[in-house]
Amino acid sequence: MMAQYLEIKAANPGSLLFYRMGDFYELFFEDAEIAAKALGIVLTRRGKHAGQDIPMCGVPVERAEDYLNRLIGQGHRVAVCEQIEDPAEARKRGGKSVVRREVVRLVTPGTITEELLLDPARANCLLAIARAPQSGGDFSYGLAAVDISTGAFTVCEASQTALEAEIARLDPAEIVAPESLVASPGFARIAKETQRPLTPLGREAGERQSAELRIKDYFGLATLDGLGALSRAEIAAAAVALFYIERTQFGARPALGLPSRLGRDAHMEIDAATRANLELTRTLAGGREGSLIAAIDRTVTPSGGRLLAERVSAPLTDAPAILRRLDAAAFFVDDPALRKNVRAQLKSAPDLARALSRLALGRGGPRDLAALRDGLAAAHALAETLPQSSAALPEELAEAGAAAGAADPTLAARLGSALAESLPLHRRDGEFIRAAYDGALDELRALRDESRQVIAALQARYCDMAETKQLKLKHNHFLGYFIEVPQAQGERLLKPPYDAIFAHRQTMADAMRFSTRELAELEAKISSAADEALAREQTIFDELAALLLAQETEIKRAAHALAAIDVAAGLAELAAACDWTRPLVDDSLAFEIEAGRHPVVEAALRASGRVFVGNDCALSGLAGRGGRIAVVTGPNMAGKSTYLRQNALIAVLAQMGSFVPAARAHIGVVDRLFSRVGASDDLARGRSTFMVEMVETAAILNQAKERSLVILDEIGRGTATFDGLSIAWAVMEHLHEKNRARALFATHFHELTQLAKRLDRLDNLTVRVTDWNGDVVFLHEIMAGAADRSYGIQVAKLAGLPGPVVERARNLLAEFEAADRLSHVDRLVADLPLFTMSFAASSATQAPAADSAIAQAQDDALGEAIDAIDPDELSPRAAIEALYRLKQLRAERR
Repeated sequence: MMAQYLEIKAANPGSLLFYRMGDFYELFFEDAEIAAKALGIVLTRRGKHAGQDIPMCGVPVERAEDYLNRLIGQGHRVAVCEQIEDPAEARKRGGKSVVRREVVRLVTPGTITEELLLDPARANCLLAIARAPQSGGDFSYGLAAVDISTGAFTVCEASQTALEAEIARLDPAEIVAPESLVASPGFARIAKETQRPLTPLGREAGERQSAELRIKDYFGLATLDGLGALSRAEIAAAAVALFYIERTQFGARPALGLPSRLGRDAHMEIDAATRANLELTRTLAGGREGSLIAAIDRTVTPSGGRLLAERVSAPLTDAPAILRRLDAAAFFVDDPALRKNVRAQLKSAPDLARALSRLALGRGGPRDLAALRDGLAAAHALAETLPQSSAALPEELAEAGAAAGAADPTLAARLGSALAESLPLHRRDGEFIRAAYDGALDELRALRDESRQVIAALQARYCDMAETKQLKLKHNHFLGYFIEVPQAQGERLLKPPYDAIFAHRQTMADAMRFSTRELAELEAKISSAADEALAREQTIFDELAALLLAQETEIKRAAHALAAIDVAAGLAELAAACDWTRPLVDDSLAFEIEAGRHPVVEAALRASGRVFVGNDCALSGLAGRGGRIAVVTGPNMAGKSTYLRQNALIAVLAQMGSFVPAARAHIGVVDRLFSRVGASDDLARGRSTFMVEMVETAAILNQAKERSLVILDEIGRGTATFDGLSIAWAVMEHLHEKNRARALFATHFHELTQLAKRLDRLDNLTVRVTDWNGDVVFLHEIMAGAADRSYGIQVAKLAGLPGPVVERARNLLAEFEAADRLSHVDRLVADLPLFTMSFAASSATQAPAADSAIAQAQDDALGEAIDAIDPDELSPRAAIEALYRLKQLRAERR
């Protein structure tokens, strides 16, 4: 047996080998040590190899999925090795023959299909990547995303600069690529940053000559022309995906759809840093709770939850397609009664796509048949319900309704009459076919059940013979029928006169097992009837599965239709419950939000009985001139970052086809969304907080275009004051003159507000606060203007700094302000003339402009200082400080 084990293990390096032995999967040697530690199970020893004890551990077959889940979650791969021969056949060969075993599948993070191992509301994506050379020596990258659990198969193409963003969008459970690609420096860095399991494949996986042939063979195609204009890189990636699937599934064929091409320009491009900053599908801590998807998810089906997540990850850029989705949501908003009825029907619809996929792979069970029964019934009910509305169905819902009723309506009824009320998890357990459905099965069951009564009587007789009530007659596939008694009773049965009747079979940790001649003879008769009954049930199962797989295309269409209806109804439920409004989305450069709110923060406030203060945002621009840039100033904790994020999230919501949290919204399609928010480091790669900030800012400045939306928060705060101010100043000029994107720029550098006098598309916004008796009060309202100070000491007091520290800081601040009245902007204007970049005015005209700028800035500073004073709000100390400040500004003007 160990020789067989070692041979199979050698053929599957890199995987933990689940070696089937009766009712257990056993692991040996290093695999056993790894699994015992990962699973927290007992590590034992059995036999010797090369003079050393063999480490061993095992898991019950019936609980294998639980253990697989834990191993896969820790990044392990598992090779499942099954007995493919009846032990009786091996015994017939005599000698030391062992049961033949083979690996039937490799379980990897990207190829799991078991219901217990999958997140119902999240796609389980296997991502294959390949590359093809282009003119000039560059490469284009093909990406093939396959979800084996549902059959979804999409391909797209990306440049190396966009590769990381596409991987972030797809959020794969596992990445596979040819060894030559994995070894390349650029790809290795990107793969490491994704923090997903990466599996390198041999040279044969990426052979271009066989790529087209592999795709045609898998799908039975004569040509690939029907798949559209796939590039060389996309064909190569699709072939790599199929190669890996065939390698891990060992002959089982997932019910994959034909590869469909997704153009990168079809959806809003969002890079990995922006996805993380905006917490679209998971928070910065890695959890779902607190993310955008958690705040907006009102779906009631697993497939609806997955489709919603897909739409959040890839908002559309095609205005007519966006309007189709908005029409569907608006239809349900306008008809609450229909929405309630549809959602009630959807709740009874299980996961059609995943149940069908398990059947196609031969891993389905009776509950998968029941899922298809209930899902098809719900789909047909919805197909009849939707047209009953008084209003005309929007195009998207009309198509979904037609697709929902596409499958054979008799299938659900056939399954309903065949399946029993209570169903086991596995088909091997039997008892899932309803009585009276099949006459031959009923006869075999009657014979089997009569034998069971004989077994019950035999158990009672053996109890009397052994003089114990603790004797039980049991059965398993390895031993057949056997007698089991506690350890103490078993020791007695080993002695005369009992040993003449009871033959010892097996000793357990706390029990002993025996057999008798009579029991062996009876077992032969019982097993024959039971085996025939179980075989008949397996035949019926296969017949029902074949009927369903014959309708594979129609069932997949119905599954997608249910998901689309669920998403539309769920978004309508959200809009009605939270007072969201339908946005206007078009191809302009508009960005007008009235009373916008942050969807996640508002949900949290509502739960505690508080109200979110809505704020406007106007960034609209004109083609050729670019959008507006808003500079937002104000103290920490006042809500600047929330304001920035909420406008980015409103754009995402609008373009995914959702109503938005605002009184009104007009959004010209955003093709790329960039966000540089928050502070973080990357010490493992030698990057400080400031370096990470600069890398992300560089990516934005190098890629943002006129149709982009840019969110920047506190650029330059990670270094010295004048370094940071200079960088922030230059970034602002570049955004205005070169990128011309619509942008929000939050900063504590108040000097940047002076740029509004020089840059015609720049506006100043500030967050309203008030100082009440030395304490700052946040009003969370955005208004035009610039903040006069940062209120840092007041915020520090709110944070709980000790009183003496706060008071000392106040005194120091007063001394510093009295000692140095020259503002940063006056110094900057005097020493660093504006517009020194290539797009500025010529040097011959800069000097007079700079002199004028100095005088104008000094006048403005004095006027703004006076305007900022509210005598009714000033404390005595603040009044004195304000007076000193005005005198100093007046002296500087002279």
